[in-house]
Amino acid sequence: MRSAAAPSRTRIVVLGALASLWLGLIFARLIELQVVRHPELAGQARRQQQRTLEITPKRGVLYDRHRNELAVSISVESVFAVPTEVSDPAAAARTLASALALDPTELEDRLRSRRSFLWVKRKLDAAQAERVRALNLPGIYLQREHKRFYPKRHLAAHVLGFVGLDEDGLAGIEYSLDKLIRGRPQRLLVSADGRRRWFERRNDVPSEGASVALTLDQNIQFIAETELAAAIERTQASSGTILVQNPHTGELLALANYPTFNPNDPTAVPSPHHLNRALSLAYEPGSTFKVVTLAAALEEGVTDPLEVVDCQQGAIYIAGHRIRDHKPFGLLNLREVMYQSSDVGAIKVGLRLGNQKMYDHIRQWRFGQATGIELPAESAGLLRPASNWSRISIGAISMGQEVGITTLQLAAATSAIANGGTWIQPRIVAEIFRGAQLEPLHEPLRQRIISVRVAEELRRMLAGVVTQGTGRAAQPLGYSAAGKTGTAQKIDASGTYSRTDFIASFTGFAPVENPAVTVVVVLDSPRGPLYHGGEVAAPVFRAVVERVLAYLNVPPDLPVPPAPARPALERAAVRDFQPNPIEPGSWPDAPPEAVEPGLLTQPRPAGFVRAAGGEVSPPPPASAWSKPDAAAPGATVVVVNDTDTILVPDFVGQSLRAVGEQCTRLGLEAVMSGSGVVVSQRPVPGTRVPRGSRLWLHFQSALPRAPEQPM
Repeated sequence: MRSAAAPSRTRIVVLGALASLWLGLIFARLIELQVVRHPELAGQARRQQQRTLEITPKRGVLYDRHRNELAVSISVESVFAVPTEVSDPAAAARTLASALALDPTELEDRLRSRRSFLWVKRKLDAAQAERVRALNLPGIYLQREHKRFYPKRHLAAHVLGFVGLDEDGLAGIEYSLDKLIRGRPQRLLVSADGRRRWFERRNDVPSEGASVALTLDQNIQFIAETELAAAIERTQASSGTILVQNPHTGELLALANYPTFNPNDPTAVPSPHHLNRALSLAYEPGSTFKVVTLAAALEEGVTDPLEVVDCQQGAIYIAGHRIRDHKPFGLLNLREVMYQSSDVGAIKVGLRLGNQKMYDHIRQWRFGQATGIELPAESAGLLRPASNWSRISIGAISMGQEVGITTLQLAAATSAIANGGTWIQPRIVAEIFRGAQLEPLHEPLRQRIISVRVAEELRRMLAGVVTQGTGRAAQPLGYSAAGKTGTAQKIDASGTYSRTDFIASFTGFAPVENPAVTVVVVLDSPRGPLYHGGEVAAPVFRAVVERVLAYLNVPPDLPVPPAPARPALERAAVRDFQPNPIEPGSWPDAPPEAVEPGLLTQPRPAGFVRAAGGEVSPPPPASAWSKPDAAAPGATVVVVNDTDTILVPDFVGQSLRAVGEQCTRLGLEAVMSGSGVVVSQRPVPGTRVPRGSRLWLHFQSALPRAPEQPM
């Protein structure tokens, strides 16, 4: 009996030991999974079951100085997929690719992945969103996001900049103030339940970014851009810039560059078009820099305005190098050196100063250093220390070579002469605010760079340039003006000065006694027989000044010749660029393109409308405005499928943002003018138009604005 019981006890002990070992292993595994690897496994489960999406935030509005909207955020839809819910990836990929113009093979590979979430396409247009919604595919969802919209399209594109797909600023104010404008994004938690059914839960409250009011005036900006485009077409220049500044505050009223782009679609043009040439591109200024040379000499007392300088019939030797004037001059006093822009005269004055004094005065004018404007990618220009100058440098720099400046630096320097000798830091931001709360702004730097006496003498000299010197073509109608021409040779690929490529410029202000604006015009590589600054840039200055001063209601300080003495279509004195009252349902008797983007002016005789300072020829007959279904007898009529047409809503009384969102949703292209609420539209409400058609809308403030006082 004992011998039989012993094996049984042994088996029981062995089984007990094995059970204990098994339980111990299970317990150890549980400890590993529940304690040691718990964070790792919990995170893996969350990744499989949950996805946190960051919905693009609503960026703050960008305004001009009168609170006209230049950039807003509108609501659009994006499509995403949950691959585990897509039962037939191949069929879904083919269908979606056709609706969204995607590669079906690539989309199928993405849908077959084991990811819990993937974006199919972001920020669809209205037609694409409707097609995806109509498909009703399992595992395919639409999510609302925000998209940046620039209602004025090309207007002030280089100042505003643009944003990326995730609404992060990539250029201009959108980039430099991105942290303020962007706001806090909303986070969306997408989760799966036990049956792999997906649902969403919002776990964060978004906040709209701060809004920014710029110093720009959209009407002055429009004037600058249209005059620059006309100058480019007339001179065949490769590029150009126009700056308009208030010389007493440093505020930029307009900053125009060519070539330009539409910030709604910045990738439609080459990336060099995005360059803000006014502050990112340094160039040799040529004769406009003689202002600095003569100012330094007057400040140092090494000459006086009436001293006679022998210009040696247009040639001078420095360190064995012969420098020739643009024409031979004999004896000129210092004022005449400025009037006639004599290189030899400027060089002789510069030689009296010497390298170090000349360098110190150039730095005093803030050349060779960034102005600190609230825009990105500003160039400091090029100014080598005096210790690095060659024996010929003093002569070259005196006439505007061997030094690089930006258009913005030149504008700030010219404004210093206009305001009596104080350099004021240029500004582009007027206010930053969240609701009614204003964000603090730094005070612009102010620094006296020349005495009042020298500033007054320079003002007198620059006025003479316009009345009797190289800048006669800059003389505005009815206004006095002061300025300086410049023609600088460009350096070609071989490193020598080109004989065919020049930078033509004019910088000045008006009126002379009480300057309201500083205007700088720079044209790069004009083609044809005329390429000097006084020939191609000065007339642009004249056109801009006439229109801007008239818009600002600055009274003329010179007699205005009788009307017959003026060209019929040239430089009409437009007094008010604010839109006239327009009754709902009406529109001026001219195509909307003629008055875009909102510069409707005073009434003209029947059949004419003045746009941007000139008269437009009689508009097309009323038949040109007829509805699509009003066809002339015998005409070919194209019938559009009703499924591809849209019934135009009544937008009268709606805001710019509301209109932008509706047009995006419906698939209409909105062409907007003015600001405030819609007062008229074309086509009229109820018209059926093809998807993608243009809709012209005119906005007007609900309350009339008091006229702006002259600056």
